[in-house]
Amino acid sequence: MENKHLQQNEYDQFRTFLEQQCGIVLGDNKLYLVKSRLAPLMARFGVDTLSALVSKTLSPHERQLRAAVVDAMTTNETLWFRDTYPFELLKSKIFPEFSDLRRPVKIWSAASSSGQEPYSIAMSASEYQSKSPGALKMGVQIIGTDISNTMLDMCKNAEYDALALARGLSVERRKKFFKDSGNGMAQVVDPIRKMVNFRHLNLLDSYALMGKFDVIFCRNVLIYFSPQVKAKIISQFAQALNPKGYLFLGASESMAGLSDSFDMIRCNPGIIYQKKQ
Repeated sequence: MENKHLQQNEYDQFRTFLEQQCGIVLGDNKLYLVKSRLAPLMARFGVDTLSALVSKTLSPHERQLRAAVVDAMTTNETLWFRDTYPFELLKSKIFPEFSDLRRPVKIWSAASSSGQEPYSIAMSASEYQSKSPGALKMGVQIIGTDISNTMLDMCKNAEYDALALARGLSVERRKKFFKDSGNGMAQVVDPIRKMVNFRHLNLLDSYALMGKFDVIFCRNVLIYFSPQVKAKIISQFAQALNPKGYLFLGASESMAGLSDSFDMIRCNPGIIYQKKQ
């Protein structure tokens, strides 16, 4: 369709804009993704062509449009207990190490998308406490951050449809951790919701106000960034972790050549990174 056509120079300008705004690097072959993500915004902002939408996006005065474009381009699908092993490692290795801590265990889910990861962490903590009475007496505090305000609203509402609930969630966990809210939707139960707080954060910005954490999840996010931005983010994660704290990356992501602040720990299965003292 002609109204969704973009010239190469327009695509290149948009790629530069997106990298400057949120660090995401689009390859030469991602034009289809830009078209599919931005096309729905044309009617919303009264623009007839994708070319005109991109042109308006480049204007610093179009704050609402720019925010909506970043929102659309950074929204990623996710699922419950993705890859399984990080959540099993929490229960088998990490929570036991912190079981006698005299303060809450602090966990950060960076780029929390629609909330499945931070709530899966909370469910894992609940399961561990059920099997280890008296452990983690001060509880677990989880913070989820994302650049997308749309996603953050979904996270805070903690309500999911049948399709989202079917992705990675067992029948047992569905019964234990969700309550029906009508119209085929289900909401995370209050004890789990209360363990998690959400806030807006661009991973390119400072983390100084976030405080210190024992565990950071940043999974399947770094793949979108340049090596320089990856190294900057990992350096900031190191500063945000307590000594001997843990960092989870995605199964296909590596820290090789990016940081010497962590020891790599091979688990069975999976890999985690522990901050050096």
